[in-house]
Amino acid sequence: MPATRDLLETPAPPTESRVTVQGDRFRRYLSADRIQERVAEMGATITRDYAHTTPILVSVLNGAFMYTADLMRAIDTDCEIDFIKLSSYGDAKVSSGEVHELKSVDADLEDRDVLIVEDIVDTGLSMEFMKGRLQEHNPASLRVATLLHKPTATEPDLTLDYVGFRIPDLFVIGYGLDYGQLARNLSDIYILDEE
Repeated sequence: MPATRDLLETPAPPTESRVTVQGDRFRRYLSADRIQERVAEMGATITRDYAHTTPILVSVLNGAFMYTADLMRAIDTDCEIDFIKLSSYGDAKVSSGEVHELKSVDADLEDRDVLIVEDIVDTGLSMEFMKGRLQEHNPASLRVATLLHKPTATEPDLTLDYVGFRIPDLFVIGYGLDYGQLARNLSDIYILDEE
């Protein structure tokens, strides 16, 4: 079972499925079925890795809430959940590079096995900030489960323990990912249609 689905060299499957958000056209890139298949695989791996502990999942709001819910259901061992909220995009398609913490975790993370659950690692600046902030709580371990990773856009040297799909540096929406707070409710993931 592959640790990561690599889509860097794989063209999107042919589809006529298109959506328009904020006046821009997008085409389907990852189907809901493909996403759920991969989330189930990740859940099985995480179940195995945390079989003898009770991890606490720290979900990154707002984008990761759908992925977190599905991933948590796919983890077949005891686990807890908390939330953190950061901002680096606003309503733009590109990260501003400035990370702000809008909500910190409420749980006591000291000596806990912590798993950050993120929808996408883009520039990596938010993840670097978040890992540093959560390390201040002295967890027993700190790992990352991201659904999407754009390796060509990531600036810092980051360890990402569980990666659903590696994708090119494309603007994506759907399945929790937004464009000006819209499109989170789409079941599929879409990319900007530049044709």
